[in-house]
Formats: sequence, structure tokens, C-alpha cells
Amino acid sequence: MNDARTNWPHLGREDLESHWLPFTDNKTFKNDPRLVVRGDGVYLWNQRGERLIDGCSGLFTCALGHCRPEIAEAVAGQLSELDFMTSFLRSHPRSFEAANRLTEILPDALDYVFFCNSGSEAVDTAMKMSLQYHLARGEGQRNLFVSRERAYHGVNLGGTALSGMVRNRQAFGALAPGVVHMRATWDPDQRFTRGQPERGAELADDLDRHVRTYGADRIAACFVEPIAGSTGVLVPPVGYLQRLRDICDQHGILLVLDEVITGFGRTGSAFAADSFDVRPDMLTVAKALTNGAQPMGAVAVSDDIYDTIVNASPDDAVEFAHGYTFSAHPAACAAAVATLEIYRRERIFERGAAMANTFLDAMFSLQNLPAVTDIRGYGMLAGIDVEPDGAPGLRGLRLQRRLFDAGLHIKTTGDAAIVAPPLVAEEEHIDAMRGILHDTLKEV
Repeated sequence: MNDARTNWPHLGREDLESHWLPFTDNKTFKNDPRLVVRGDGVYLWNQRGERLIDGCSGLFTCALGHCRPEIAEAVAGQLSELDFMTSFLRSHPRSFEAANRLTEILPDALDYVFFCNSGSEAVDTAMKMSLQYHLARGEGQRNLFVSRERAYHGVNLGGTALSGMVRNRQAFGALAPGVVHMRATWDPDQRFTRGQPERGAELADDLDRHVRTYGADRIAACFVEPIAGSTGVLVPPVGYLQRLRDICDQHGILLVLDEVITGFGRTGSAFAADSFDVRPDMLTVAKALTNGAQPMGAVAVSDDIYDTIVNASPDDAVEFAHGYTFSAHPAACAAAVATLEIYRRERIFERGAAMANTFLDAMFSLQNLPAVTDIRGYGMLAGIDVEPDGAPGLRGLRLQRRLFDAGLHIKTTGDAAIVAPPLVAEEEHIDAMRGILHDTLKEV
């Protein structure tokens, strides 16, 4: 489909030079750019006016599809009324409205919200909260963090140290000290498992092994993604998250769930904590909090954590010396309020849950293609591994480019393709995604 409204003036190589793109092979991209100039619902348009299906909700952000007028109007209205106000020692009403609306759908006992601007900032904020919480309890020696191999927790120094994806770490030296990793949960003997693997809960005992190695009174928090998303969608084995929770309770360790990807309906419930019936002490969110319309992240914390940190400080003293210039930015808060209202009014989480089987049927129908070595999925999130061809990751990069040219936008990490359509996608959109994936995987 060619839409004149999306045609864009030709950009030469020199026009693209100044922007250093993140997570991009810049030399290749600038010689053969793939640009998106417009979005509407589940569709995107490139600079030539050709339509694509968004098979990754932007970057797990646009659960409601693109350019929802209610969100755009809320942001524009807020900017015309109050464009900025710091949240240092003062704030604005919309920040409290956004926090109140968010706590209505958060898991039980997570009644306090600290706003930031991204998932990376949310993770580093949660790390600092963990340290101060234990200090306030008289256990300041708890300064060790546990994460997982193949984890992704953003790109700030703390989150990169927590992460267990080698390409995200290897150029940056020691990073933040005091991080140890549990094993990832992927098991090659359970390839093509739909939903939660039945075996593997015992891998949570790696946390107990670190307790025995470093001492229970040294570990501040355990950070996990309920589903390891950016590494290729690793769904937790049955009982795994509950076992982590039990070990944390036994040893006074905080359990932090990173729901930057899985939050806001991706797993069929408001949060994966609900889907997997596990209670976190802290939970990080971003991305779909504003449907991608404004940068925003948040850390939700338990009453105990908030009360302990706040009550440990004297009156007329800043309790938590941390924050960002744009924490609770008025426009971001307006976008969050509008987004959360659409989730509620249109029962989006239920809608995603109802479409999940159709989506997973479509993804798992690709399992017999010669290039495909594994498929995993839960809710409206799936990972498809392809056999490496040459250096690791080259085939995945080639697949992503060819899919874009064929009319489908997804994310790849190494040789894993990650599919996460908007929760408003219909069966016809899922069928179209499956068709493009099928045809491209046959040829890549």
C-alpha cells in the first residue's frame, strides 16, 4: 500500500551522518536505511510510503497500537497547560493522578510508585532503593545483587552489570561491582515448549548456592525478568519464580521483578506477577506505561520498603537522595493516565488474553521450517530461534532486514526473532504476520 501522506523527501547519506543510532550497525544502516515515518493502529509506513505490520509493538511499547488520539490529545493538552515542573521538593497534580491510577492495577501491597524515564533508570533506581532499605534496617553490609545469565536489565551501569548478555557487557569493563549470576532457564531438551516448561524449577536453587557462597546477610536483592524477553523469550519453568520467592523470604532478600517488557497485559494479566502468581517486593515498568507516546519508567515498591526508608530519616530531611530532572514529567504523566484509562475502558488485558492462543498457534505453526531451531511463547510474546549461518547473529540480522522489506517489523537479538504484536491486533493481523514470517524464514 502506498500512501502519499507518508512520502518523505529523499535523505542522502550525508543527511544521516550526525545521528549515532543505538544498538545499530551504523555503517550498514546509513548505506541502506530503513526509516519509519508514520504509524496508525497496528501499521507503520516507511519512507517510501509502503505499509508494514508492527509485529513488536514498536519495541514492546505500543500495546494499544500507534497514534491513539486520546493519548496525543492528553499530551498536547498538558503541554499547553503546564509543560514542565520538577518533582524535587514540589510537584504537580498529574503526577499523583498517574501514581494513583497505576497502583490500582499493580499487584497487591505495591502501593508506592517512584517515576523515572525508562526501564534502564527504573532498574538502577530499584538497585539504590534495595541498598538504602537494608541500610535503614541496620544491614548495610547487604550490597550484593543476584541476577541471571541471558538477562537484560537495561543499559545504565547498574542494569548492565545485572545483565547476562555478553555483547551488552564485553566492551565496558568491570561495570558495577557486587553482581553474581544464576543460570538461565533455557533447556535444549525442552525445545518447542509452548507456555511454561514442566521441568527446571530447581534452577532457582542457584540463588541458594549464592547464599551459601557469599552469606545470606550479604545479598540485597535478586533481580529477574518473569519472562526473559530481550534474549529471546525464555518462559520460566513451572514453580521457578515461586521457588525464588521462597528462598528470598528465607534469607531476607528482596525479589525485584523487571516487568518492563511483560507489564501491561503482555502475559494475559496486568502483570506477569499476576500471571505466574508470585509476589515481588519491587516491580519495574516502562514502555507500555505510556503506550510509547512519552518516555517514562517507574518502580513500584511495597509498603514495607517505602515506610522503612522514609521513616528512617529525620523530619525535614530528604529520605531518598535520588531522582531525575524529568521524573514525573507532566506530559509523560498525562500520557500514562490516558493510556491506563484505555486499558481499563477497552479491557485490553482481557483482549490480549483472548487472542493469545491464536497468536501462539500462528507462531508454533512455523516450527517445521528448516531454519527454525526452537520456538517459545507465552501470552502475546514469542521467540523464534534460527540456525546460525556464519558468525552468531548474522542470520538473525539478515532475517530482521528481510522481514522489514517484506512488510513486517520485529526485533531480533542474535539469532532469535522476537514477536510481540499490539494487544489490539486482530486475527487477520496475526495471520499476515505468520505469512510473512513463514515466507521469509524459508528463504533467509
